[in-house]
Amino acid sequence: MEFLRRTWAEIDLSAFHKNIEAVKSRLSKNTRIMAVLKADAYGHGDRTLMKEAMEAGVTDFAVSNPEEGIALRKAGAKGVILLLGPTPWEWAETIARYQLTQTLPSLSYGNGLSQKAKEAGVTVRCHLKLDTGMGRIGFLPDDFSDALSLFSLPNLEITGVFSHLSSADDLSKEGVAYTEEQIRLFYSFLDEAKKQGISLPESHLLNSAGILSFPCEGLRFARAGVILYGLPVETKPENALALFPVMRLCSMVTMVKSVPAGSSIGYGRSYVTKEPAVIATVPIGYADGYPRGLGNRGEVLIRGKRAPIVGNICMDQLMVDVTHIDGVTEGTPVTLVGKDKDEEITFLELANLLGTIHYELCCGVGKRVPRVYVKDQKIVSVSDYYENE
Repeated sequence: MEFLRRTWAEIDLSAFHKNIEAVKSRLSKNTRIMAVLKADAYGHGDRTLMKEAMEAGVTDFAVSNPEEGIALRKAGAKGVILLLGPTPWEWAETIARYQLTQTLPSLSYGNGLSQKAKEAGVTVRCHLKLDTGMGRIGFLPDDFSDALSLFSLPNLEITGVFSHLSSADDLSKEGVAYTEEQIRLFYSFLDEAKKQGISLPESHLLNSAGILSFPCEGLRFARAGVILYGLPVETKPENALALFPVMRLCSMVTMVKSVPAGSSIGYGRSYVTKEPAVIATVPIGYADGYPRGLGNRGEVLIRGKRAPIVGNICMDQLMVDVTHIDGVTEGTPVTLVGKDKDEEITFLELANLLGTIHYELCCGVGKRVPRVYVKDQKIVSVSDYYENE
């Protein structure tokens, strides 16, 4: 594969499509997926996955900021594109021009956005944000009346309301009770809005964990994020979905050498061979998003076998012990995340080693790692940061 210089991420569009269909099967008839494509679709490539989602019937998306939303709109998105966080008021004209939907998290923010939109002579579509227990942004329950007062502001078209479940993957008695209270608060707001004659047709509450464990009726959207990428979330076994990992992280051996006992490997001499060993070098490091904390802890797959990482991970390279694996030469494929024969390493396995969450790791795969898009086991495109430059 001549376009692959060193390391690449394989993105399986067929797996992504299957995950969309699996999520659809969990939603009520009138609830649609709002695919969360922020952070470059969690490192998978937002515009390519947006087009695949549209082929699967998904038309609505959520992103973090206007730049992400504009990129999707220019790439052909036709439905709702929700900006999940506050945007500086000065963006009002741009938000309206690209028909983005802005989150309204507070009275002061709404007032400022309304004023800027009026000055620009535009109307900005918006969704209210309620803080029912996340503690991040949004109107607290005691301020729900303030949220309803925003409907009187000029140049804002408020079409929906949403909140975020902070602990839907906590299935302890206390965790379930907390989520159920968040849901109650959300529906109580909808009831109050209805009493005041306020229509909020584009309401949404469920995230990935919520979709699996807390089905809700009467909402327009469900915001699916990590489960679309085949990353599991905690739920009861009977609620689990068959998900397919979308990203594989791959590289190749660049050098193999035999070293005697007592040889130090890598920066700081954190690993010293106890016996003669065969050490292979792989051209991926923390600058590519492969965490340094996996040094002397993580493993990779080579020829269907696990090989331990030895020494500290470098910025651009790491070393593995392949003494027990026959036939390793320069150019031998290496799987850092994904399957190789009967073995598999997942982002979740690496996250558990590091004490973090799996989607932090896939979000962190570096821009210099080309994304190779595969569908039905055939390469359909390659997104390469350097070629784009």
